[in-house]
Amino acid sequence: MPSDVFAMDLRASLQENLYAKLDRLLDAAGLDQIIKERHLIAIKLHFGEKGNTAYVPPTHLRHLVNRVQNLGGKPFLTDTNTLYVGTRTNSVDHLTTAIENGFAYAVAGAPLTIADGLRGNSEVAVEVNLPIYKEVYIGSDLVHADGLISAAHFKGHELAGFGGTIKNLGMGCASRKGKLAQHCEISPEFDAKKCIGCGECVAHCPADAIELLKKKAKKDADKCIGCGECIAVCPEEAVSIPWDSDTARFQKKMVEYTVGVVKGKKDSALYLSFVSRVTPQCDCYGFSDVPLVKDLGILASKDPVAIDQASVDLVNAQPALTDCCLENNRGPGEDKFRGVYPHIDWSIQLGYAEELELGSREYELTYV
Repeated sequence: MPSDVFAMDLRASLQENLYAKLDRLLDAAGLDQIIKERHLIAIKLHFGEKGNTAYVPPTHLRHLVNRVQNLGGKPFLTDTNTLYVGTRTNSVDHLTTAIENGFAYAVAGAPLTIADGLRGNSEVAVEVNLPIYKEVYIGSDLVHADGLISAAHFKGHELAGFGGTIKNLGMGCASRKGKLAQHCEISPEFDAKKCIGCGECVAHCPADAIELLKKKAKKDADKCIGCGECIAVCPEEAVSIPWDSDTARFQKKMVEYTVGVVKGKKDSALYLSFVSRVTPQCDCYGFSDVPLVKDLGILASKDPVAIDQASVDLVNAQPALTDCCLENNRGPGEDKFRGVYPHIDWSIQLGYAEELELGSREYELTYV
């Protein structure tokens, strides 16, 4: 049976602004059904790396916060610390970055927490008993919350093809230990011919797994944790992932973590997908490239699989923007994410999620 996915476009007028449309979307998706009086509601989002500009606008979150408060809930905005070295590696830097990116209480209207604590080790082991993991490690604030709203920015992702609701939950809610468990089998390769010995990968490696030998970067495979930070910071594109079954397994790990995140919250969770500023890369980078397609709107559903499938279908149905990075798959109906990451089959995460009964890839899309 198809799952309900509701959507709003971004057209507005003097008679109806975007917040009025967002109200209608939240009503249609059943926000009032998941919020109970005095319940602590985690709104899981990505605060954006410093220098990134594509994350969900704080003013949109403020409107969502107000709606939850009006229903009697007690919302808080939250994310977890990153595995890579950046401006969100610990709670102090993470909260500072969030505030600088516009998520101060005066703007967003809700307190901010970093769900896995000061250094990313405040976690709860959640039993899942799945093929890869018997238990998964989730940021404690997210586990202890009474309800969950995922506010995902839909975009491309260098290991999963695209990042949407499953990425926002499976990777985004994991503690440092959980993130490491998902990345540990992915090991970057270094091209000595392209390497100029700048040392950026050495400076940013969280595991001290890289050193410069004769002005060339060399990786210690025993120390490498597979976080991919070296790929992001290399100015010469001298670091890459060997695109094999590891990325498929990575997607499956992410799905199993998502199962752990939503465990016990089936009736108290809602998923939003902001299909705008659909950038080629994740918001973990300190920049935002030109979007792949035009802004398409906001989706809402109680099914995390259906909302991701609907989001990717909407993007792929569009023609690419003239000045985006795509060289192939630019036409309507062509796969934009395979155009950016030709070696990644993004459908693996959706197929596996459906197999684990996390949701359905079949959906009925209704505009409100």
